[in-house]
Amino acid sequence: MDYYKENREKKLESRKSMTDTPTTPLLDNSYQNHNRHFYFNRFNSFPNSAVEMTTTAPPKHLRSVFLGVDVGTGSARAVCGAALGMICEAIGLCFCLFNEEGKLLGSASSPIQIWKDGDCVEQSSTDIWLAICTAVKTACSLGNVSKEEVKGLGFAATCSLVAVDSEGEPVTVSWSGDTRRNIIVWMDHRAVKQAERINASNSPVLQYCGGGVSPEMEPPKLLWVKENLQESWSMTFRWMDLSDWLTYKATGDDTRSLCTTVCKWTYLGHAHMQQINEKDSRDMEACGWDDEFWEEIGLGDLVDGHHAKIGRSVAFPGHALGSGLTLDAAKELGLMAGTPVGTALIDAHAGGVGVMESVPASDSESIVDEDAISRRMVLVCGTSTCHMAVSRTKLFIPGVWGPFWSAMVPEYWLTEGGQSATGALLDYVIENHIASPHLANRAASRRISIFDLLNEILESMKQDEGSQLISALTKDMHILPDFHGNRSPVADPKSKGMISGLTLDTSEKQLALLYLATVQGIAYGTRHIVEHCNANGHKIDTLLACGGLAKNRLFVQEHADIIGYPIILPRENESVLLGASILGAVASKKYPTVREAMKAMNAAGQVVYPSKDPKVKKYHAAKYSIFRDLYEQQQKHRSLMAEALA
Repeated sequence: MDYYKENREKKLESRKSMTDTPTTPLLDNSYQNHNRHFYFNRFNSFPNSAVEMTTTAPPKHLRSVFLGVDVGTGSARAVCGAALGMICEAIGLCFCLFNEEGKLLGSASSPIQIWKDGDCVEQSSTDIWLAICTAVKTACSLGNVSKEEVKGLGFAATCSLVAVDSEGEPVTVSWSGDTRRNIIVWMDHRAVKQAERINASNSPVLQYCGGGVSPEMEPPKLLWVKENLQESWSMTFRWMDLSDWLTYKATGDDTRSLCTTVCKWTYLGHAHMQQINEKDSRDMEACGWDDEFWEEIGLGDLVDGHHAKIGRSVAFPGHALGSGLTLDAAKELGLMAGTPVGTALIDAHAGGVGVMESVPASDSESIVDEDAISRRMVLVCGTSTCHMAVSRTKLFIPGVWGPFWSAMVPEYWLTEGGQSATGALLDYVIENHIASPHLANRAASRRISIFDLLNEILESMKQDEGSQLISALTKDMHILPDFHGNRSPVADPKSKGMISGLTLDTSEKQLALLYLATVQGIAYGTRHIVEHCNANGHKIDTLLACGGLAKNRLFVQEHADIIGYPIILPRENESVLLGASILGAVASKKYPTVREAMKAMNAAGQVVYPSKDPKVKKYHAAKYSIFRDLYEQQQKHRSLMAEALA
């Protein structure tokens, strides 16, 4: 479409028109209103209109600022590790300012666009880039940061699939044919059947994906496009993970990240095990693609041209790409041309980099074992929850993604568990209850989140019933949280959510119980993942949590009580953004390695310990047993119905 090639003013106007189109957004008005109430309490208010960069005089003493940009689900996030940052949550862009110690100084927000039609969830790379450009300029202005002070830039994004043509213009991946919609979002589940066919191939590469690919990974999505949108398949010149597209857009360098290719494309990163010790890691020719796999699943044309469409070269996270920002990208971002840009990370993995070394000083001083990091698991709690653990040796765990070599922390194998709907599930449960609008209005009038209000209601209910435990309020209500399938450890995308214990009660108290039972169901799912990982070689005994849900005290305490391990919260909760800024710091040579940057820039905050009350442990053991039984019941029900319809 011609408007993609117009000047910046027309692009901004086109972005405005996108939000006015009569399409079905993923987030309806009630969701956005609810989340505005929630995030108003977390961030300072900020006008939603686009704001151009204002001219500010550079400080007398130039600081070293590292800018990190993260695009989350339905949003674009960014952060500066040394001084500046921006965050975009489900309702849009939000900016956070950090000082040189990584402490948060200020914030603001603004929305972006996303579409949903059944299992199809789509975005626009043009909209995302324009949002990022506006955000960077605004944040620099708000933080009084001159472009000369930004010494490095890092990107992180969801593992969404981007399609562009030979000119770098969007190619539609949508049934609608809308050219703007050129991104298949990670949570899109249109390719379930393609994933099943790929897994039937029994290719050796599948053992590095927990035994099979998920419809959330890229090969099934690629196969779906080839089978359903032939014109788009023919037009696409590059298929890219969103974070790789961002670095390409910024630098013109098509080098892909080991993180994205290994975790979402079946690339075998351990093909580069001999190259990690190079002092100045250079771009590496892609030697980890399994051509037989691509041929076998019907995508052999992606092997052509030395894998030109999916990645000829890869690099370790934080590797400096090309010659830094191009002139065009620098102008659009309001930064200096040549600013170093690091190879990207998936957003959850950036969260791991931003939090995994956030251990209390007393612990870090007493533990001289470098592999103490292998006893930790990071929970990146947002729309979904990702569970990240690393080990020196490769561990094959059925139903859990990985082992992925150097996909997050260089020289470590990554194990990646996950729950496809956590924050999204809580929003769904709350917003679809009849008491939700009134509750949301009450929360807004008090300028607190709806979660804070629900937590207060639960505390009051505990006192009214004379109960010693808030947890015990849900003794008659049990939830299997697989409303968007089970990512791990049973790896069943067809799994459904289940609720046991509903009544005709429509009160706010009943909604509070439903909310608590959902939080507990999510925590039991995490316990299942942790136990499964430890049964297969891990020795996890400490959890670190970050993301929006980690700011909910009840959510964190229930996880600690249910799993039985302490949970460390980072000093600054925006760990995904800090992880992105670390990539910029490494690219600028401020730190020689990602690990050294992590140790320097991570910092611990509060530690939440599990309850010592034996009644709590006994109660959750009983509910966990019911939780496990719910899935077994569902399997029996499925089998009975399949037999009846055979």
